[in-house]
Amino acid sequence: MERTAAAKRIGILTSGGDCAGLNAVIRAAVHRAAHYGWEVVGIEDGTQGLLARPVRYVNLDVNRVDGAVMRQGGTILGTTNKGDPFAYPMADGSKKDRSQEIIGGLRELGVDSLIGIGGDGSMAILRQLAHIGGIKLIGIPKTIDNDLGITEMSVGFDTAVAVATEALDRLQPTAASHERVMVLEVMGRDAGHIALSAGIAGGADVILLPELVWSVAGVAAKIHRVRDGGRNFALVVVSEAVKTMEGNAAKQEFTDGQRRYGGIGNYIGHLIAEATGAETRVTVLGHVQRGCPPGHNDRVLASAFGVAAVDLLAEGKSDRLVAWSNRRVIDIPITDAIATYAAVDTDGTLVTTARGLGIYVGDV
Repeated sequence: MERTAAAKRIGILTSGGDCAGLNAVIRAAVHRAAHYGWEVVGIEDGTQGLLARPVRYVNLDVNRVDGAVMRQGGTILGTTNKGDPFAYPMADGSKKDRSQEIIGGLRELGVDSLIGIGGDGSMAILRQLAHIGGIKLIGIPKTIDNDLGITEMSVGFDTAVAVATEALDRLQPTAASHERVMVLEVMGRDAGHIALSAGIAGGADVILLPELVWSVAGVAAKIHRVRDGGRNFALVVVSEAVKTMEGNAAKQEFTDGQRRYGGIGNYIGHLIAEATGAETRVTVLGHVQRGCPPGHNDRVLASAFGVAAVDLLAEGKSDRLVAWSNRRVIDIPITDAIATYAAVDTDGTLVTTARGLGIYVGDV
C-alpha cells in the first residue's frame, strides 16, 4: 500500500480499564506506522494525559516497542476509567466541560489522527471529542467483558478466561482434598461471558450468570446430585453482576465514593452452606484477570487490530472500529459498535453446551 496524506502523526491511547493485550496493540500500530513512515505519539494515562499541561506523552518507535513489550500485561501508556471530560468532576464537587482542553492537547501534540483502544464508554467519549476537534479516529475494542457489540472478540477477554480457568484447575484439588464446595467469583460487569466460558472449560458444576434467573433450590439440587453420584466436592462460578435473591446487585462503596461490584461470591457461598450443609469456601479473582501477560490468542488478535487500524488511516478512513468476524478483521462504524450490547445469548451455543454437560446455569 502506498503512503497517503491521510495521516502523518498518529496519537494512540488506552482508555478505560486495563487488560492483557494492550501493549501488543500499541506495538503493532507502531510497527505498521513505520511502514508508512509515520510518527506515533503515545498519550499517557488516556484523556488525563491530554488534560495535563504540558501534555503527557512519549514518542514511540519500533525500537521502543519490541517483542518484550508485547509480553507485558497492563499498558505501558497508562490508562484511566474516571472523569468524563464533558462533565469532569472538580475538587469543589461541581462538574465542568473540559473537552476543549483535551482537544487543545491533541493540537499541541500536532496529531491529525487518533487510535483509541477502549470499551463502549471510552469509544463514545473519544468519538465525540474527535468529531468536535476534527481528528480522524479509529477505535480498537478491548474489554475482558467481551460485551461490545458486533465484534466476536475483544482484546483481553481470552486471557481473562484463561486466568479464571486456571483458578478452577487449582481450586479443584483442594476442594476434593477437603470435601468442599468452592465458589469462584469472576469479573464481567453486566455480562457473564467470562463465567460461562471459564465454567465450561474448568469443569464447573454450577455457573451463575446475570442474564439467567437462578435459585438457591436449583443450586442446592445440583450439589446434592453431585454428592449422590459419589463425588465429594463441587465447583461454582459466579459472575460479579449476578443479582441477589432480592434482585439487587451486590456492590460495595469505596473510599472514592464509587459503588462497584463485589460480594456476590460470599453471598452465594453462605446460601450454599445453609442449603446443603457443605463446607464452602469463596475465592474472588478480581483484578488478577486483568493484570497478567496476554495469552497467545490475545497477542494475535491485538496485533491484527493494531495493523488494521493504521491501514484504515492509510486508506483515509475514520470514525471506524476494527472488529473480529469469521476469522478476519473487519471495520464498522463506531456508532454501530457501541449501540449494540453483547450479553450472553441465553439460547446460544455455550448455554446449550453447559446444560448439555449437566451444569446448572439457572432455572428453565
